[in-house]
Amino acid sequence: MKVIIMGCGRVGEQISRIMVEEGHEVAVIDQDPEALARLGPRFKGHTVKGVGFDRRVLIDAGIEQADAFAATSSSDNANIVAARIARNIFHVPRVVARLFDPQRAEIYRRLGLVTISSTTWGAQRIYELLTHSDLDPEMTFGRGEVAVITLETPPQIEGRMVRDLTVAGEIIVAAITRNGVALIPMLGSQFQAGDSIHLVILSSALDRLYTLLGLA
Repeated sequence: MKVIIMGCGRVGEQISRIMVEEGHEVAVIDQDPEALARLGPRFKGHTVKGVGFDRRVLIDAGIEQADAFAATSSSDNANIVAARIARNIFHVPRVVARLFDPQRAEIYRRLGLVTISSTTWGAQRIYELLTHSDLDPEMTFGRGEVAVITLETPPQIEGRMVRDLTVAGEIIVAAITRNGVALIPMLGSQFQAGDSIHLVILSSALDRLYTLLGLA
């Protein structure tokens, strides 16, 4: 996959390195040559000095053949302008923009842009770690609204059924691993001691899950 990263700050640098290590063709844009220099001589991607929403710069980076574009600079405005150009003018299939101000997220979502707010995500993760350290998400989706959690069956729910932990639209028991073998349970399946329970849950329903597990 050909990927363009606009902004070579800490986030952009890390994404660029990860994508290159995974075998993708990466071009990194930044107007600060020192930021690009941090990638080092061993960086196998392509670097382009310039403003990330300048049409000429984007073309030099190969946006006309790009499969994905990530705007990760320190400016919300620059990220959104670059993301809209990538999506609306060059029709890049996958476009993501980083945002610092979460209040702007809904506005840009209406414009059809996928955004990641590190402020919102970070605050949610800190809340989860402070209040539900034993329900630490393994993976999140979107901006952290949906999480995947795995836990060992608490004594309080041994013998109870999957339906007792299922809340439509909020909590789903996606799988159970028992004696090293994973299975997709039915609503009438019972939890046994030693089971690993894999849940898909709305982050806003963590308190409810805590209560259902008898941990509140």
